[in-house]
Amino acid sequence: MHTNPEKTGSACHIATEPDYTNVTIIELSPTEPISDFNAAKILANQVADKELGEHMLLAFRDGDRDFNSPEHGDECHSQSPVPAYIDYALYHGATLKVDIESGRFEFFYVGF
Repeated sequence: MHTNPEKTGSACHIATEPDYTNVTIIELSPTEPISDFNAAKILANQVADKELGEHMLLAFRDGDRDFNSPEHGDECHSQSPVPAYIDYALYHGATLKVDIESGRFEFFYVGF
């Protein structure tokens, strides 16, 4: 059964903040600033190796280039305070978030 969002309100639930209930968050602020995304990814992967063993990168944010992956959010995220890449990671079972330099780079992983 299809409903008309104009008649029933929003077709999507819009979260006001991410639910990190089952996610370990590791925040890193190296004394030497990270040079670029590739250096940040190497560091985040090392953390994921240690914390999770076998793992997969689900989503990330590169604040230097203002680029998120997955890149395209749907209409549910156009007005949402939760970015699509975070929602995607949490919905797909992320268990680790590595935050480098206060959100400059963020990486979400799931372990196997």
